Amino acid sequence: QVQVVESGGGLVQAGGSLRLSCAASGRIASMNAMGWYRQAPGKQRESVAVIAGGSTDYADSVKARFTIARDNAKNSVYLQMESLKPEDTAVYYCNVQGRTAWGMRFDSWGQGTQVTVSS
Repeated sequence: QVQVVESGGGLVQAGGSLRLSCAASGRIASMNAMGWYRQAPGKQRESVAVIAGGSTDYADSVKARFTIARDNAKNSVYLQMESLKPEDTAVYYCNVQGRTAWGMRFDSWGQGTQVTVSS
């Protein structure tokens, strides 16, 4: 079983910055896509940023403000968020996909971390 834990959320004023971290643990043999998703109250969960191989993909609403990066040696993925806006307020979830040491695929989610941006 693969566990995923996020950290780094909090309260920040509009225009501020936050860095989210996500670490996966367990018998992981390889990781493929890693990504950040968010869900605001009353809205569906949406993709924010995904990194797979050497490619990244961002939601239009965060392009040029957010940067996703991964550290394979640490089974970790990060989201640097700049120029935050009140509409970025949401619970942010980390998703990790890959294969375990037994060759089984996994698709694991963290519990989420709250990001609140005040105006």
